[in-house]
Amino acid sequence: MPGTLFVCATPIGNLEDITLRALRVLREVDLIVGEDTRRTRKLLAHYGISTPFAASLYEGVEEKRVPEILALLEEGKSVALVCDAGTPLISDPGFLLVHACREKGIPVVPVPGPAAFLVALVGSGLPTDRFQFWGYLPRSAGKRRRALEELRGVLLTTAFYESPHRLLGTLEVLAQLFPQRMVVVARELTKVHEEFVRGSAQQVVADFARREEILGEAVVLVGPDSTSAPAREEARDPRALWEELVNSGLEPGEALREVARRLHLPRREVYRLVHVKVDHGHTGYHQAKLAGREL
Repeated sequence: MPGTLFVCATPIGNLEDITLRALRVLREVDLIVGEDTRRTRKLLAHYGISTPFAASLYEGVEEKRVPEILALLEEGKSVALVCDAGTPLISDPGFLLVHACREKGIPVVPVPGPAAFLVALVGSGLPTDRFQFWGYLPRSAGKRRRALEELRGVLLTTAFYESPHRLLGTLEVLAQLFPQRMVVVARELTKVHEEFVRGSAQQVVADFARREEILGEAVVLVGPDSTSAPAREEARDPRALWEELVNSGLEPGEALREVARRLHLPRREVYRLVHVKVDHGHTGYHQAKLAGREL
């Protein structure tokens, strides 16, 4: 009977950001596969875990190492896959191993935890209802600029990782392409000097241009394009739009669904906003119509 591959998330900075389940799994498995064994050993030593390493799994050797790890799993060994920080496979090695395990019917169990782009997203103040994650941008300046040009007209938050020596150049391109677009740069996440630099692309690039040195990888988040017509529609008051649609002849329930579609909001959230408006406005007919309709 084959063993199990556990995909274990580890802290991105603060060593306290690890789940009790992840600590238990790291103690109980037969072997650990890590990206950089030196970094992972510091985490294990902090929690008194002595589980041995099977192999290193980093970019450039993953394809070569996968058969070795599969052989261990097929022997019945349980293996924990970790990366240097955060969740494996998220801009880190591990996909080839997980894919091979699934192909061979070897159980794969995710043990969730931190991911830097999610930590940055929820602390950014940018919309979180819809977002996309790009991983790392291309290294060449031309390809990186072409990638950023694809943000024109995008109506959701975009997050990506950037290295310290390319960060200023990337921000300069963003400021050239979208000078007033909201941008957030999150650095040193969960650490003592955690910071969120927030403002227009022009303001953020000016902040980093004044710095003598930029250290550590960053998460860059770019807000929705507010200059496009659809984005301006999204900025409308849901209650006012609902009333406009009802006055134009739509049934109240149909108007709710149309508001949700246009503004990319959950229908129950639109119902709540409209219901409060109706209740305060003492228009009992519309309130009764809404209450009787299935969302």
